[in-house]
Amino acid sequence: MTKQRTQDKGAKAPDKSQSDLAEMTVAQLRDKAHDLHISGVHDMRKDELVKAVTEAMGGGQRAPRPRREDEGGGGGVRTGKDSSDSLRYSQEVTSTDDEPERPGRSLVTTSHEVIQRWARERDAEPATVEGTEHGDHLGVLRFDFPGYGGQTLRRVSWDEWFATFDERGLNFIYQEERSDGSQSNFFRLENPDREDA
Repeated sequence: MTKQRTQDKGAKAPDKSQSDLAEMTVAQLRDKAHDLHISGVHDMRKDELVKAVTEAMGGGQRAPRPRREDEGGGGGVRTGKDSSDSLRYSQEVTSTDDEPERPGRSLVTTSHEVIQRWARERDAEPATVEGTEHGDHLGVLRFDFPGYGGQTLRRVSWDEWFATFDERGLNFIYQEERSDGSQSNFFRLENPDREDA
């Protein structure tokens, strides 16, 4: 199945990988872009996705955004063999300047600054669930929201909370607001090499 392609004058002939990418659907291109850690893919048109993926694969001038998996608090999303669909379809946030694309948007970050600001806006304090500790290590990480009952939480310092968060290789999946625009307290901590953490 050979197709003839016309070229703009002065344009380079697309290489094999770019031709293959052009045959993919937008959904397939978005999946590939997520695998390559390209952010903002939900706003891209097909031609923009092809270009971004080609560049990330080394076919263009721009290098792919480096994964900041081991950087403490850098904001880059951690990925692994068991990354969830929630992670895959969440908008990546790397700094407090990033805004959700729309109300109710699922977001993901590893940025300490972003997480801390989110919690402080809700008067939430870093905490762990009592009885889940492992020796001297903190147990299940949570936030203590004012006026909420439920699990017995023990407040901890931000340093302890973030040290455990980074040690476990967690992502912070959350919402800023619900789809109706009201503030959301939804969050989930996920380790991409395990189902949940």
